[in-house]
Amino acid sequence: MTRPDAETAARSLIAERFPDAWQAWLSGSVVLGHATATSDLDITVVLDEAEVHRESLVHEGWPVELFVHTESSIRHFVAKDRARRRPTMARLVATGLPLVPGDAGEALRAECAAAVAAGPDPLSAEELTFQRYSLTDQLDDLVGGGSPGVVDAVAIDVWRGTAELLLASGGWWSGTGKWLVREVEAFDAARGTTYATHLHDGLHAALAGDPGALVELADEVLEQVGGRLWSGFRLAATIPD
Repeated sequence: MTRPDAETAARSLIAERFPDAWQAWLSGSVVLGHATATSDLDITVVLDEAEVHRESLVHEGWPVELFVHTESSIRHFVAKDRARRRPTMARLVATGLPLVPGDAGEALRAECAAAVAAGPDPLSAEELTFQRYSLTDQLDDLVGGGSPGVVDAVAIDVWRGTAELLLASGGWWSGTGKWLVREVEAFDAARGTTYATHLHDGLHAALAGDPGALVELADEVLEQVGGRLWSGFRLAATIPD
């Protein structure tokens, strides 16, 4: 069966299931130009009143990730995402293609775009110290070696920890999976650096048995924030009453 294009399918879904929506946006890979054969439709729906939820479904041959919200719940999740340094909710709205005619939702979309542009809050001293310590510990494990499965797992952790520290110390958004890679690529594009390529090459070399390049890159990022940290690290525990 031939399925309709992404925008047509998205508008059809909104008309069928959410005729009272005051706005909805189609976002994600099909809008940003990263679509693959398995890409789904990310659709955010805003209602005056709603049971806020996320739902996966298939509509007219398209896999759909549906995010049902109110205006206040979107603001709640934008703030929550800011605290975890991942602009998921704000980006869904800010980069979305409006599906309901008219200018409803433009103020909210502008608000979300401003949140994305502002970036996350700076790392606290405690957060930076912990990230330095964690990456130092992972580097020690990588150099220490072990079974192939263990070394591969640690190499992936070093790759991830290096990328996350680079972005956080640079005042940039972070992400998981493909979005972590895309954030590093965006960081490179803005700063004129090539960290995404070096991270990719370093990880592949480490998985092939040569962790040297990945270790060198991790140390380069660590040096920008004070270098490795292990001896003397201390983290106090907070115990609820």
